[in-house]
Amino acid sequence: MNILFIGDVVGQASADFLVSRLPALKKQYNTDVTIVNGENSADGNGITPFSANILLNGGVDVITTGNHCFRRREMNDLYETSDIIIRPANLGDVVGKGFCILDMGRTQLAVINLIGMAFMDNCDNPFNYVDRLLTEIATKNIIVDFHAEATSEKKAMGYFLEGRVSAVIGTHTHVQTADQQIIGGHTGFITDAGFTGVKESVLGIDKEVIISRLTTYYPRKHTYPEGEIMINGVSLTIDEKTGKCTAIERINTLG
Repeated sequence: MNILFIGDVVGQASADFLVSRLPALKKQYNTDVTIVNGENSADGNGITPFSANILLNGGVDVITTGNHCFRRREMNDLYETSDIIIRPANLGDVVGKGFCILDMGRTQLAVINLIGMAFMDNCDNPFNYVDRLLTEIATKNIIVDFHAEATSEKKAMGYFLEGRVSAVIGTHTHVQTADQQIIGGHTGFITDAGFTGVKESVLGIDKEVIISRLTTYYPRKHTYPEGEIMINGVSLTIDEKTGKCTAIERINTLG
């Protein structure tokens, strides 16, 4: 089974660009399932039903999110009704679901969304939470999107889930790391998959806006620059009989 995982999509223009390039990417990597972190896909931060539908109508199979998942209240109903748009599982008993299971006929694939503790808002301990959650999931094919700030926390999660999940993919920092690996010969891992947005920016936001905020301390509305958009992510190959990741490759393309 080949899985395409795309890092945090920033803004509607980036969502539009991604889906325009998605058919070619899926063909290039012979993709069976496409997972996209869409928590920043709406203009003005967060995710909305409109930006989510851009991704889903463009061929995305599962949307994961993160610390901005509840920023737009208009998403609440969609979180409740959708089986393939998930939010971090360890955010408590609130709207939405923290994992989903795709029935692919010949096999199943589970996708779990978690959020880290370091430098984040309050949440349940993701290590203890996923420990309990794995007892509810029968399939061996499991992808975890760990939306966390600290690289140490992400790497620890990779080792914590070694041999128990197919892959732990870090998101949130919007900077792709060069440490893709297969831990213990089983679990694919990367500290951060990166982001999908304008290359000449600060994490997808107009660089002049961010520089102004950091030098004048005066708040400014985030705006999105124009320019070349890069798509970051990873391609994974999973042995669907054992759940083992047999290959992980970084994706970093410019449009």
